[in-house]
Amino acid sequence: MPPLVAAGLLMASTLVARCGERPIVIAHRGASGERPEHTLESYRLGIEQGADFVEPDLVATKDGVLVCRHENEISTTTDVASRPEFAARRATKSIDGVELSGWFSEDFTLAEMKTLRARERLPQLRGTAFDGRFGVPTFEELLALVAAENARPERRGRPVGVYPETKHPSYFEGRGLALEPPLADALRRHGLDRGDAPVFVQSFEVSNLRRLKTLTRAPLVQLIEPKGRPWDFTLGRSARTYADMTRPDGLRDIAQYARGIGVHKNLVLPRGSGDRLQAPTSLVMDAHAAGLVIHVFTLRAENQFLPAELRQGAGLQGTGDLEAEATAFLKAGVDGFFTDFPAVGVRARDAYVSR
Repeated sequence: MPPLVAAGLLMASTLVARCGERPIVIAHRGASGERPEHTLESYRLGIEQGADFVEPDLVATKDGVLVCRHENEISTTTDVASRPEFAARRATKSIDGVELSGWFSEDFTLAEMKTLRARERLPQLRGTAFDGRFGVPTFEELLALVAAENARPERRGRPVGVYPETKHPSYFEGRGLALEPPLADALRRHGLDRGDAPVFVQSFEVSNLRRLKTLTRAPLVQLIEPKGRPWDFTLGRSARTYADMTRPDGLRDIAQYARGIGVHKNLVLPRGSGDRLQAPTSLVMDAHAAGLVIHVFTLRAENQFLPAELRQGAGLQGTGDLEAEATAFLKAGVDGFFTDFPAVGVRARDAYVSR
């Protein structure tokens, strides 16, 4: 029997089904406001803080293994730049139309990746106390962590789920390192290849979600930015934009291959004069009318990420009222939100649903 099924995740249908009832809290890259993102320690803390899902971003190594990193350029989240043995690996590449210089996951084997140590991506905000203490996990290691957590008796009936994102899927496919097959295989090995599994697989591209629909029965989520278009649309010379995808006909098209949308928070509660929150747009109502759940990203506690009226203390590096922002999105009707601070998100969600 697959390990996550053995851990009691046959009850996971309640987790996905409640997305239209009890909003979910997604630990964005784990509890990344308190530990370096995409480390097992960050994911573990997010689970301890009560998140319903933990979110790994997935990139590929040279030997085709999925590892948890925000980007395939890894110098901002690991110590690779300080490692003399890898100095010659520095390269300049075009990633989805953007020229980047640094070190890239696809140029390292898994064994080499495992020698690197994680660093805080936002040291000016969150410090460096945990730099060098944690390694780079594989997707398989994260799934094993989730299985172990869900096997604990006290978690029976409320399993934590996984919410993986495929990063730059067209780019990796072009290098013979397609992300979809190993992702689908991993879900299948862990008993998560089901429509009621505690899983959402997300992407900013469309073609790879449509491909994943043929490889797995796990729910899919289309990510949407305020501007621009999916990179695979650019490659295919499609004129459609993210804005087109948020219109009622675009949402109905998404509903043909996805269970929901994950959108930048400003698409639900836009900012107006003085960077203050405005009235909700119709996007939540339109998504629900199309049969889609809607999750927003990313809620963070630091003032520079909050609307002006929720900032506290001096300067943009101070910490403001994240709980109030989360409550505002819950009042707007979202089905869940990504946050770097799951404990605050859970507290806001629980207070809101108990009213």
